Amino acid sequence: MIIGCFALVEPFTSFERQLEAIKAMGIDYVDLTDSHEGGSLGVEYGFSASMSLDSHPANIREMLASHGLTATSVCAHANLLDPESPDRFGTCQIIKAIRLAHLLGIKQVITTEGDPKTDFGKGLDEEQMLLMCASKLYEPIRWARELGVELLLEPHGILTDRLETMVRLLDVLGNEDVVGVNLDTGNSWLGGGDPLCFVKTLGDRIKHVHWKDMGSEWLAQRGAVYGCGMGNIPLGDGIVGIPSIVEELDRIGFDGPTTLEVAGTENILESVQRLQSWSS
Repeated sequence: MIIGCFALVEPFTSFERQLEAIKAMGIDYVDLTDSHEGGSLGVEYGFSASMSLDSHPANIREMLASHGLTATSVCAHANLLDPESPDRFGTCQIIKAIRLAHLLGIKQVITTEGDPKTDFGKGLDEEQMLLMCASKLYEPIRWARELGVELLLEPHGILTDRLETMVRLLDVLGNEDVVGVNLDTGNSWLGGGDPLCFVKTLGDRIKHVHWKDMGSEWLAQRGAVYGCGMGNIPLGDGIVGIPSIVEELDRIGFDGPTTLEVAGTENILESVQRLQSWSS
């Protein structure tokens, strides 16, 4: 199991500062977590860790190399349930993320449907939501196949947080050799799913794992909130059941990349030690 860290560990600092902080914790792998098109004032002035999808790949490659880090994925979490709009992260941005990943030699791009924000999106029934996702991911899947990149769906929305609808979405999308799953342990639990059942059911469709545990204070919101950026406790201190998930991943032979979405240096370091102790 490869253990990495998401590139958002220090607020209001640059992407390069995230890399410095991650390497200082003794971690060698990272995902490219936040992204945007074009330029960004926050990036230009050093208080945002976002990465432009229009960056020259050499700039990112050299930055990673200078800190001795390997990127395992590009995150391209999207809004697939609301209508297209220039200010929404959707099909075009996912395609750019796939092309950038290819140029960087990164084999995985992670996306999701999110939860709808408009009246249109909120009014969709399940069949309509599946059709919206299939339509918006049709071209990204073609690009992923062309460029040899895996496009992974993460539990982070009304469809993907529950196992039964994640399976339905995977069936609708097809292309099993290109489309896989990034299991987010905290998101799937928070959305009302069971991450252990995800592993038992989806097996080798799981290509990446985002680790976070959830405290008991989240129980009241379970099934009503779709996605949480990070956990604020070490893995194992919450109620998600991380050790059992690690055991099941080992049992099915998972040896892919994983990413810690845990806030706080001490919590991250404790989580690394626990993952290593739980995994065979």
